[in-house]
Amino acid sequence: MLNSLLNAFPGSVAQGLIWGLMAIGVFITYKILDIADLTVDGSICTGGAVCAVMMINGCNVWISMFVAFLAGMLAGLATGVFHVFMGIPPILAGILTQLSLYSVNLKIMSGANVSLSVRNYDLLVSLQYLKGVPFYCNTLLVVALILAAVIGVLYWFFGTEIGCGIRATGCNAAMSKAQGINTDRNKIIALMMSNGIVAFSGALLTQYQGFADVNMGRGAVVIGLAAIIIGEALFGKLLKNNFALKLLQVGLGGIVYYIVYQAVIMLGTEPDMMKMYSALVVAIFLAIPYLKERYFKKNVASKGESHA
Repeated sequence: MLNSLLNAFPGSVAQGLIWGLMAIGVFITYKILDIADLTVDGSICTGGAVCAVMMINGCNVWISMFVAFLAGMLAGLATGVFHVFMGIPPILAGILTQLSLYSVNLKIMSGANVSLSVRNYDLLVSLQYLKGVPFYCNTLLVVALILAAVIGVLYWFFGTEIGCGIRATGCNAAMSKAQGINTDRNKIIALMMSNGIVAFSGALLTQYQGFADVNMGRGAVVIGLAAIIIGEALFGKLLKNNFALKLLQVGLGGIVYYIVYQAVIMLGTEPDMMKMYSALVVAIFLAIPYLKERYFKKNVASKGESHA
């Protein structure tokens, strides 16, 4: 089993980085804007579908991925309009957009799925690019560089006036509005950025696995939340003093999640049980902060009181 896990390790890390990039999109709404946005379950598939269809029709991979990013931003805009201008609660607005995107994705692909074989197209990343290719083409390196670039751009953006306004809106919308900040605009911008990044990761995921499927985003928001919580639980104390490092720990959380996921597969889990085991793995990591707060800190405090 150990040998099998080591052989699968590069693939787990590469896929974890891609999903970690998706989790950074979730981080923007969940941690910064304080909104649980379920649009991502649909927008990740939208990004993959747009990228695949454009490449099949002869477009360059970078142009295809950029258009996928724009498509994700449009999905975020739809959620923002539902929430800001129609007064629909954010979680319901996300569900409405997600349901709409299911039909949109079927239309984009003209069916339930579409193939994007590495043998026929010049892909940026692929499962087959993990071994036996020049170092600069290796999927791990490419995805790591993209993740680093996204973290750098977000670090710069959230230091600007608009970025600080978005962070203030997430902290206290009422107080921000009283200070003259356009909170409605900030919510829409954050939702657009979030889903743009999610769709971009969907374009990478489609290339990596060689196809886009209408159900590829099912449970994506859970994986994103798991990556955020895992990153905080394992690396929070080491990487807590800098916004860029907080984004990095989300990416690392995605890697840890997929390594654990791969280990569960190596244990000989039945395919029919994988969804349940995935939910249990996520539940365990989601419970870690609560358990630490309730039991371990209490024990430390009681020991301190007894010494006093």
